[in-house]
Amino acid sequence: MNTQNFTITRGDTWERVIYFKDDDEVAIDITGWTIFFTVKEKVSDEDASAKISKTITTHTDPTNGESKITLTYTDTALTCKNYIYDLQVKTDEGEIKTLLEGVITIKQDITIRTS
Repeated sequence: MNTQNFTITRGDTWERVIYFKDDDEVAIDITGWTIFFTVKEKVSDEDASAKISKTITTHTDPTNGESKITLTYTDTALTCKNYIYDLQVKTDEGEIKTLLEGVITIKQDITIRTS
């Protein structure tokens, strides 16, 4: 499992493309996979209490191992502080694997208006 931390400005749309590759850097076909992206305040929080919860079943280029996580401005309109997250996958064979985790820092936005 890998660790990666992110900083997101409060109220911004945020996207990350994810590439799935094997140990030889060859793309893994993720057709039929489900990606779970969950952001919480504490590890012990129930999934139902997650601050952000995304389930991704449609991928940008599944045969070449590419998918995308998109957080909307309403997703990131959180209290400015650190949160924890992880990214799990459920493969087409039903295996569950946690592939990435870390801290997401929501930082204060300067411009708050939207029009």
